[in-house]
Amino acid sequence: MESFSLILAIVVVTALAFDFTNGFHDTANAMATTISTGAMRPKVAVAMSAVLNLVGAFLSVEVANTISKGLVDEAGIRPEVIFAALVGAILWNLLTWLVGLPSSSSHALMGGLIGATIASAGVGAVHGDVLVTKVLIPAIAAPLVAGIAAMLATRLTYSLGSKADGNASKKGYRAGQIASAGLVSLAHGTNDAQKTMGVITLALVAGGAVAPDSDPPMWVILSAGLAIALGTYLGGWRIIRTMGKGLTDLQPQQGFAAQTSAATVILASSHLGFSLSTTHSVSGSVMGAGLGRRGGVVRWSTATRMFVAWGLTLPAAALVGALAEYVTGFGSWGTAVVAVFLVASSAAIWKLSRREVVDHTNVCDTEDTVEAEPAGVVTTAIAAVTPPPAGGTAAAPEDPVPSFPSQATAERTPTTTTTV
Repeated sequence: MESFSLILAIVVVTALAFDFTNGFHDTANAMATTISTGAMRPKVAVAMSAVLNLVGAFLSVEVANTISKGLVDEAGIRPEVIFAALVGAILWNLLTWLVGLPSSSSHALMGGLIGATIASAGVGAVHGDVLVTKVLIPAIAAPLVAGIAAMLATRLTYSLGSKADGNASKKGYRAGQIASAGLVSLAHGTNDAQKTMGVITLALVAGGAVAPDSDPPMWVILSAGLAIALGTYLGGWRIIRTMGKGLTDLQPQQGFAAQTSAATVILASSHLGFSLSTTHSVSGSVMGAGLGRRGGVVRWSTATRMFVAWGLTLPAAALVGALAEYVTGFGSWGTAVVAVFLVASSAAIWKLSRREVVDHTNVCDTEDTVEAEPAGVVTTAIAAVTPPPAGGTAAAPEDPVPSFPSQATAERTPTTTTTV
């Protein structure tokens, strides 16, 4: 019993560590556009986002129930399986944060859980229908729906504001950005904090601490909300740089349209219990807003790297989760080996990140620019039918658009541009 209590405590602490990485990994979802357009100062933005993430954690438990009751079969799942799943999710979060790519923390968690469950109980322990309907389909639909909505909203805002004073319009949209960023933060807490709640609840059920089919206890909801809020406050500055400057150049009108569209999609999915990725939704809306402004250019080379990371998230986290579960199967010493590996790997990634620090003081720096990326076929075709911006504030289609570094280090080496 003492051994069991120890492993359950380790699982809970590891789950909260994942929740912490989820917070700083996904801060960009809510605040990247607000920071990049100058609507809020970086530290103020992440502080507001942290508070609203905490509040959002208390609004619903539908997504938590999808994780704890629907994705895998609770019968036969040991706490060690949950621990192995979290190892895969945490390492993927840290690796993608290091290179500044906005990948899905949600899919990392679910990939780790699927891989560890298969290694422990076989393929039959994974509920394929839930995986398809509540994970895979939303993963594809969310960025498309958010992107189209943001593109149409951007075109509408420029059309409605075509006769308005340019400076007054910008001020109004900056205020709107702050409100919409708060809505995204609230939605993020409602959706992402619940995933950790679901994992902890699944571990408690597996360990016999709570009855099967139970909702998350209040202490689980509170601790998950605090962990994701703390991570959010620290700020995932590398990914904020990519989301705010690496995909496209946003003006306040676009930032408002992108955040409002993403928040609507995330809140609707949370209500339906869909465990979608907030990163996918916000990235799609940012690209849609970029395409919605006449003269806007989406940097498809950065987007392509991001799409590749999205595709690798589930299988990569599943593979690490499965390997970790195999090692924990050797007993207590196996679990100890996996724990030491997780701590050592996390420390090594943090040390690598210190070689070139990205924080609130330089997240919007544009000194290390690279050659501007030409507009591709998709961008050119959509820009041709997009209404002109209000007051001529946006760049004309022929104007060069500066390309900002998508991360701290990767853009120092010339890369081959992918044009769509």
